Amino acid sequence: MSTNHFFKSIYWIFSVSKRFSRVDRKGRSAVTSLLATLGIGFGVMTLIVVMSVMNGFQMSFIDSILEISSYHIRVQNLDKADEERFLQFCEKNKKIKSVSMFYEAQALMNGNKGGTNSVIIRAVDKDCRLKDEGFDRELKMLSGHFIEADEKSIVLGSSLARSMGVRPGDEVNLLVMSGGSDVQLFSDDRIFNVSGIFMTGYNQINSSYAFINADYAAKVMGNSAVRNWGVKITRYSDDMHLIYELEKNFPGTKISSWREYNKSFFGALKVEKNILMLLVALIFVVVAINIYNGMRRLVFERKSEIAVFSALGARKREIKMIFIFRGFITGFLGAVFGVIFGLLISYNTDVVFNLAAKVLYLGQYLITSITAPQNLPYVQVNSTYSLYASIPARVFPSEVLAIALFGVVSPLAASWAASKNVLKMTVSEVLHNE
Repeated sequence: MSTNHFFKSIYWIFSVSKRFSRVDRKGRSAVTSLLATLGIGFGVMTLIVVMSVMNGFQMSFIDSILEISSYHIRVQNLDKADEERFLQFCEKNKKIKSVSMFYEAQALMNGNKGGTNSVIIRAVDKDCRLKDEGFDRELKMLSGHFIEADEKSIVLGSSLARSMGVRPGDEVNLLVMSGGSDVQLFSDDRIFNVSGIFMTGYNQINSSYAFINADYAAKVMGNSAVRNWGVKITRYSDDMHLIYELEKNFPGTKISSWREYNKSFFGALKVEKNILMLLVALIFVVVAINIYNGMRRLVFERKSEIAVFSALGARKREIKMIFIFRGFITGFLGAVFGVIFGLLISYNTDVVFNLAAKVLYLGQYLITSITAPQNLPYVQVNSTYSLYASIPARVFPSEVLAIALFGVVSPLAASWAASKNVLKMTVSEVLHNE
């Protein structure tokens, strides 16, 4: 087939499909087409909004874990002779954003007002927030200051401080401490002054983490405490490639990825997101079935035109493409409107949820004023919507593109399945029935 003939065939298919659309603007076909377009648009919009809110909900946990707790890559058992070479390697590598040294130990903490909790003590540099942008972004100080030059300074998570009943200025005692082989397990002289209270997006960190100054870590954790290096990279999904480079340049070191920490938690989040996406995607299945039934009726209604086209020499494949093109237009228009409104809502979730809360409050107020006026003082705005409004939606372009493509492909597949009836009809059968 020559190129000129191909473009003429495409133009003919487009013209006939456009002509059919004009004729079908009234009646059941028009209603079916409109409802199918609205269904695709609503499905795309809903899926984008749900995925964006779910991403914002989950990423608040994931970011806190990666930026504060696990880092993207951890390096241990690094010889002191190789530390300078390791830092130079990280400085030259463009994939690496920051490198932080820290110590970590478990302890049993007691407050001066009572209350005992098991905690994770993380010893970091006092200026780590200046060096690590992600750490500084995810760790928010609620009161007081981050660790200071004082060796007895300690910073507690918000839930941990609340459960122990302490605030900045109070004292806490580390009764039992793990660490190096030379550290005393039990001691009465590990008393620290609470210099600040922080909060992150993950409550597990808020309830179990405390930070002290790494300059005095040896006095608390012992001289033989394990020295860790936390590495942050530009894209945490590229961790395995960088681990391979580190293992090649620094053999004998223990290098671990963020994937090894909280593996079950990350897996649960992934399953939750996939199940939710599958449930919402059922909208496309329902719309595709409606398009299939509507397109089959349209093929039957156009059997006379199909017979004429066949008699004039049109190939069945070209006739079939007329109806497939109708399905493509339906999916394309629905996907475009769905993406536009989905992104609009996703970037303004706070406005949408607050507006929904006010509308529901107004409706409840009106119904209560009619049915039970004495209960009006008890009608309040649902605080759950305020919680939803506080979740920052995260829009991933790859997910939006995949959802839009799925919105186009589902009616396209339904139209293709329905148009197969064209191939079963012959000119003699149609003219005989006429």
